[in-house]
Amino acid sequence: MSKISIVVPVYYNEDTLMDLYQDMKEKILGRIGEYELVFVDDGSKDRSWEILNEIKALDGRVHLVKLSRNFGEHAALLAGLSVCTGDCAVTKQADLQEDSLLILEMYDSWKKGNKVVLAVRRSRDENRVKVFFANMYYAMVRRFVNKNMPAGGCDCYLIDRKVIGVLERMQEKNSSLTLQVLWAGFQTDKVYFDRKDREKGKSRWTFAKKFKLVMDSMMSFSYVPIRLMTYIGVLFDLFSLALLVSVLVEYFTKGVPIIGWASLMCVILLSSGLILSMLGILGEYLWRTLDASRARPPFIIDEERVPDGQESSKK
Repeated sequence: MSKISIVVPVYYNEDTLMDLYQDMKEKILGRIGEYELVFVDDGSKDRSWEILNEIKALDGRVHLVKLSRNFGEHAALLAGLSVCTGDCAVTKQADLQEDSLLILEMYDSWKKGNKVVLAVRRSRDENRVKVFFANMYYAMVRRFVNKNMPAGGCDCYLIDRKVIGVLERMQEKNSSLTLQVLWAGFQTDKVYFDRKDREKGKSRWTFAKKFKLVMDSMMSFSYVPIRLMTYIGVLFDLFSLALLVSVLVEYFTKGVPIIGWASLMCVILLSSGLILSMLGILGEYLWRTLDASRARPPFIIDEERVPDGQESSKK
């Protein structure tokens, strides 16, 4: 009989963890056969770890992992995948915005032979501004990074044990795990759901983290930023050449003197700003190269509590 691991990254989710477990217990845990619940505490400073231990006391198939500090959701998911023992694993958010029944649909699709099953948002019951920027991000990813990214976006997915092995070997930091899954290219299916608004707790998905996701997505999977620098350089060369020709023509045909301190300063300031922006893009690539060359682990497990009757996979 096949076994499924449900991997849940946890970061300041004390308000929703027990509700999440009860929701899964009522809807799916009695219907999926052999399972394992892997909760990864990504450096939470609230009561999340204590509540996770309470959940483990209720269910012997709960696997708890506590990271030494906050490494980010990408690393937390990778940590959970690295210790899970299922034939496949599905990621699930702890904020109760996805219906737990979705896991049954994804599991059935995996049994049909799909190595990757994406949970794609059909609609989002959230404020329009948030939805607009989310859709803009996914549109940008589809256009410049990976055309296989679903139009509605995807945070949750089910992956086969073979895909888990690929992700573990990649060991990438400053990246997007979802885009890594899509990049791997295994046979993929999609199931659709309606994302609910958050009812409990406070989202820790800050603007800084969203901006970093955009940068990681573009820098790790696309040459567009570097190619854009080349295009801008060529356009400025053509513009400056056309301007030079125009000035010389007016000087020799109409006697217009070559003056204009204000216009000259505008051009200098604009070009200087573009140069600094391009240096910033190069700096992003150099930082990622330096970070990768250090070969530091993407996460550090501080404490692990395995399911009953199982030995820890990380010594």
